[in-house]
Parts: sequence; structure tokens; C-alpha cells
Amino acid sequence: MRLHQLVIDSARHSPDAPAVRTTAAVVSYRELDQLADRYAAALHRRGVRPGDRVVLWTHKTPDAIALMQGALRIGAVYVPVTASNPAARVSRITRSCAPAVVVTDEAGLRRAQGSTWAEEAPLLGFDQLREEATAEDAPAPYRNEPDEPAYILYTSGSTGEPKGVCISHRNALSFVRWAVATVGVTAEDRLSNHAPFNFDLSVFDLYAAFLAGASVYLVPEGLAYDPLQLAALLHEQQISVWYSVPSALILMMQRGNLLGGPAPAAMRVCVFAGEAFPTQQVQDLHKAWPGVRLLNWYGPTETNVCTSYEVTDLDLGSSRPLPIGKAASGDRVTIHPPRAEEGEIIVTGPTVMLGYWGAEPQQGPYFTGDLGRVGPDGCLEYIGRRDQMVKVRGHRIELGEIDSVIAANPTVAAVASVVVGSGLDAKLHAVVVLSGTERPGLLDLKRDCATRLPTYMVIDAVHVMAELPLTANGKTDRAALAAAIESGELI
Repeated sequence: MRLHQLVIDSARHSPDAPAVRTTAAVVSYRELDQLADRYAAALHRRGVRPGDRVVLWTHKTPDAIALMQGALRIGAVYVPVTASNPAARVSRITRSCAPAVVVTDEAGLRRAQGSTWAEEAPLLGFDQLREEATAEDAPAPYRNEPDEPAYILYTSGSTGEPKGVCISHRNALSFVRWAVATVGVTAEDRLSNHAPFNFDLSVFDLYAAFLAGASVYLVPEGLAYDPLQLAALLHEQQISVWYSVPSALILMMQRGNLLGGPAPAAMRVCVFAGEAFPTQQVQDLHKAWPGVRLLNWYGPTETNVCTSYEVTDLDLGSSRPLPIGKAASGDRVTIHPPRAEEGEIIVTGPTVMLGYWGAEPQQGPYFTGDLGRVGPDGCLEYIGRRDQMVKVRGHRIELGEIDSVIAANPTVAAVASVVVGSGLDAKLHAVVVLSGTERPGLLDLKRDCATRLPTYMVIDAVHVMAELPLTANGKTDRAALAAAIESGELI
């Protein structure tokens, strides 16, 4: 990986060493390097220039990774969008970031047919783009400055529109270099890639492997929450470094017999982030895997990982929630207001984003919206959110984005969505006020969500009220709604 660039430098690694593994193939660093040059040449021929955006609407494949690398090699900014996003949401993302081109797989091409895609950016298939140039046609690599954008990750937005988190080379490399040193990643490691590419957890999976010359196994989306196959995969693929949301690990523990035998032979580090990991289950995992390091990482997409905590034997007798630890990646993490017992977590340092795409650049500390406190050992403890943002299986969701979709249904006069339950039991509920006498069906509202939102934002249940409860300051009282659902008062 070159200085200030998230670009593979195959000269630093054994060219024929495996870089990317999938269920069907193993791609070497030499092959990935050549494929990246081929995509760089094709993009350049199409007029893509430094600073232009390239949207990738696709499943996780070696071609997708090579296209990311190809975009970076010509100074372009890649925008990964997972294949589960419907065409309508991808269109909203393209209107936001105005890409030079959108590249998709065969499934994406089929889903875009019959839509208004002609009004959006050019839509190409991987096969078509790959045939437009050879690796030998690639231009000289563009030398990025540290604070130029590298990629944009779109997250759920409170206004109903996705927000593009713009990440620079400095942002990403500050985290990746810290993570590689902390985990001790070497060329002998096999990393897993459980998260989709538009989820910030995937940054470690890919770039830590590339920085160290390790290999990374792309976990197919269809297996992401299949507990038996995931648990088996750890053994079969000899994974040595695992990174996922806690929900995936809990699922394997509860339904995949993950703890029913010895730890996977190659496993030496297990990292989790994105949501709270219940204390009892962390203790169970630590007892079953005494020789495996367990790391709890914290940070929103806007900062990537900004704190870290390593589980120790002292946590076995603790009843407190697992701490999120101390500052990481060269960042400074504090509580606001200063000297308060608890407050909002704020972050300054090299991993803080450039800003949201199309908005003013980020200036000064980033206020996360998360509440925390400093424990007696100096470690930061996470308390909760101060706004409507929630997490379901590690995916950050602005409830307002779901509300905006459901509110468009003609039978709905008002709506408030809430999350009930936690971990694997977390469900999205929509509470609606009717516009007339017709009650919306759950399947109808699910269909509305599925056409405009990713699958993890599709509601699980719908409830009807005469009016939504309000807080003292006149805002919808979502806490009261969640409590009413949990108690069975609202059915």
C-alpha cells in the first residue's frame, strides 16, 4: 500500500500469494493488481478523472474490490452500495453524489430495467467495463494527497435522504495502520469479510489484509446470518482474524454450536463492533476461547474506530456492560460537557471524516450523538443515543428515513417507527395514525419499504393508534411507543 494511498502495491507482497478468497475462487495479489489496472484503464477511457465518483452497486466479489482499486488508481472516489439496495434508493444516492458512472452486476442490471435510470448516471455491467481496456492501457497512478477523498459511505439520513460520509486517505489509513499494529496482522493471517462493502467494518477487512499482505475471505451475503455455515466457515477457511457485529457472533453461539467444541484452530483474534455485546455472552466466549484475543471496537461511520477495549480475565467476574475502552487510531475522545459524569461522546483526530457529501466540510470535534461516561478504570462506557438513530444488527438506521417511506402510503396520516428488543431479537415496528378508515396491511408497508430501503430497514410489524404520544417538548414520544409495544398494550 503506497504512502497516503489506499492502493495495493504488489511489489511489497508476494505476487502469487492469495489476496482475496471466495467460496468459488482464490485471487492472488498479482491477479488482483492486473484486474485493478484493467478497470483503471477502462474508467480512464470513459473520461473518469481525479475527484469523480464511481458508484459500485454490487455483491461482494473480487471484481468489486478490483474496481475500488481501479478507481483509486486514477484518483476517483468510489461509492459502494450493497446489492440489497433497491433501484429507487440507488437512484437517490446517485442524485446525491453525481457519479461519472455506476457499475453493477447482472442482478443490478435486471433490477434497473424499467426504472427511470436513463435520467441517472450511466449504468454499466462489470463485464462490459472490463472488456473496454487491458491492464497495459492503465495510465500512470495518480498520487493522492492525504486529505483528498477516497470513498463515500452512505448511511441512513434523518431527513429521509441517505447521507454520504466522505472519508479521506488520511482518515482511512490512520485507522488501518493502527488496527494492523493493534491486531498484529501479518502475511500469514486469513481475515474474514463479514460486512458489506458499504459498512465501515469492511474497511479493516480489506485494507488491513492488503497492508500486511494477508488474505481476506469474502463471506457471501447469503451466509451472513446462517449460524451453522458461519461457524463451520471459521474452521474450514482457517480464519485467524474475525471481525463482525456482535449479532453474528451471538447467532453462532446460540444456534451454530460455536462454543460446542474447541476454538477454530487458526483463530487468534476476534473483533466486534457496531452494537453492544451483552456481558454474559462476552464472558461465555472468553471462557470458551481463552487463547483468543477479544477486542471491542467503537466508532460511528464518521470516525471509524475511535476507541478500543480488550477483554481480560477481570471481565469474567464483572456485571457492568463491556466498556468501549480508550482512544484509538490517533484520535482524542472526550465527554461533553467537560468534567460531567456523563455526556455526549466527541471525537477529534485523524479519522474524523471530511464531512457529508454536498454539505459544509467537517470543522472541529465530531459530536457523535452517543452518550457515554468514564468508568473507574479510565475506560469509556457507552450509555445510549440522544436522538432517533438506532442500530439493528450493527446497521445504523435513522428512523426518520423509514418514517418518510411509510408516510407516503395514502392510508397513513402520521407514523413513528421504533426498535423493540435488542441483539438478535431487535425488531422494527411502525406505529401509524390512519388517514381514513382503511388500515394499511403489513405486507403493503413491507413492500413500500423494500422498494426504497435496504433489507435491514424493512419493518417487522405495524400498529395503529388514534394519535401519536408527544413528549413535553412536543416531539413524538418514541420511548412511550416502544414501552407500549413491549408491554403488550399496543398490538
